[in-house]
Amino acid sequence: MQRLDQRLGALCALPIIVLLTLSFLAPLGVVAAFSIMPEKVFSLANMPDFSAYAEIFKQGYWKSLAWSLGMAFAATLCLLIICWPLAFAMAKVFKKFTLVLTIGVVMTLFVSENIRMFGWVLTLMKGGLVEGYLRHWFGFGFDGLLYNVPIIVFGLVYVYFPFMLFPLAQGISMVPDDARQAAADLGASRARIFWEIDLPLAAPGIVVGALLTFVLAAGALAESKLLGGQAVIVIADEIETAFTYGQNWPLGSALSMLLITLIGGLSLWVVSRVDLDTIMGGKR
Repeated sequence: MQRLDQRLGALCALPIIVLLTLSFLAPLGVVAAFSIMPEKVFSLANMPDFSAYAEIFKQGYWKSLAWSLGMAFAATLCLLIICWPLAFAMAKVFKKFTLVLTIGVVMTLFVSENIRMFGWVLTLMKGGLVEGYLRHWFGFGFDGLLYNVPIIVFGLVYVYFPFMLFPLAQGISMVPDDARQAAADLGASRARIFWEIDLPLAAPGIVVGALLTFVLAAGALAESKLLGGQAVIVIADEIETAFTYGQNWPLGSALSMLLITLIGGLSLWVVSRVDLDTIMGGKR
């Protein structure tokens, strides 16, 4: 009976498996195949030579990759610190007001990311909203707050705020109030309750939120282009340039495969280090 159920389940899942294969794995396979083609060819009917991967290290593209990963890590850490108090309040303190906060945060996703970034450009640029009002009211201004690494990290934090907040709130909601109250009754300090109860039991939400934020931020492009200008060239910008202006599909594919491999490997390593089944009560 169990084998029959497994066969029926596999048969029912076949359409979605085929769809995912065609829509996800097939394009990824094409990118992987192009990444081993000779430089500046537009066909797979060539002898592989892996020259595109050698070009990555010769031209120093690894610096762009390092900047992308570093800023993604910084944004993820900032979001974890910023979102924890609000997520805790949404899960444990607020009642009906949690719905209002959720709607407010979700509504920001209704506006295009590029439009929101242009809004910050008009606000922070020289002669923009902030600098213009300062000069009008106090008689002095500044050169603007754009085109540097901190403002790019700020843009990443601003854009990917919901992707950290909601998984974190879900993870914190899984922490039993009885466990926190029992620890407090036994004399545990707030810091000890936080480190030994809140953090371990909220680990699924922390892991999901951190992975979502890091993966999205590592491949972000609009923040560095609109807020950072040419202060830092991120890996996504290098990939776009290789595919468009450079007309070098093998190089763009090789950069894409490098980013996918590193992000995928890091994500799998993080997930393997955290036993989510045990934490969520799936195994005993």
